Amino acid sequence: MPNGTAPKVEAIDRALVLLSALAEAGPLGAPLAELAERAGLAKPTAYRALTTMRLRGFAEQTDGTGHYSLGPAAIALADRSDTPNNLAISIHPALVALSRASRELVHLGVLSGDRVLYVDKVEPERAIRVWSAVGQLVPVASSSLGRALLAARNVPEAHLGSYLIDLPPGRAVTSSRLQQAVQDARTLGYALELGENEPDVACIGTAILRGGRPVAALSITALAVRMTPERQSELAALIRSEVPPLLPPGLSLMAPGGTS
Repeated sequence: MPNGTAPKVEAIDRALVLLSALAEAGPLGAPLAELAERAGLAKPTAYRALTTMRLRGFAEQTDGTGHYSLGPAAIALADRSDTPNNLAISIHPALVALSRASRELVHLGVLSGDRVLYVDKVEPERAIRVWSAVGQLVPVASSSLGRALLAARNVPEAHLGSYLIDLPPGRAVTSSRLQQAVQDARTLGYALELGENEPDVACIGTAILRGGRPVAALSITALAVRMTPERQSELAALIRSEVPPLLPPGLSLMAPGGTS
């Protein structure tokens, strides 16, 4: 039966369109009238549905403004779907397309404490001598993946120093360097690492967001001699053109200015 003529349960349909409206409203939420308008519902109908959703934890209301936002139960559903294994499977086609377009090594990583965990990688035909493997942990402070995640998480400058502790030998990153790298990542929409994680190797990385919240990051790795400013711009453009069409619904890339 075509979707347009399939029977639907009105109460469930109202709750689903309101969930979508709450997700669009973001962490600051939105007032009842705005949510009702977005969902195409009368205010009393939207109010009754939101009240039930609050009881189940799928919506919550801020005391100060009265705005409604996604509740912990709804957020927990997304968290359970964004496991490293699920992300690796669902984003893999985007990594393949990006590696083919750039002819470079591409990684996918997630934050794991003060490290980034590689959960997927795609190698190009012209392999470069970089030792990396799925399951490997790399420092947040010296990797483009980590810097992109710090930028997307809006980690305050005062807290960045905690990521400089216990860096492996040979990966000296100063506090000022990390602050500048994270600031640049927020401005550009991508982070750079030029021989700071591994000698003679450079990376450009950006965060992958769900509802404005970073869940992973991807990077392109190349020999440092090839990572000229012109090549950086070219790779950033490839990320913007190749990845978004292949991301699963609900996921987006961090944009210049730190938004999605």
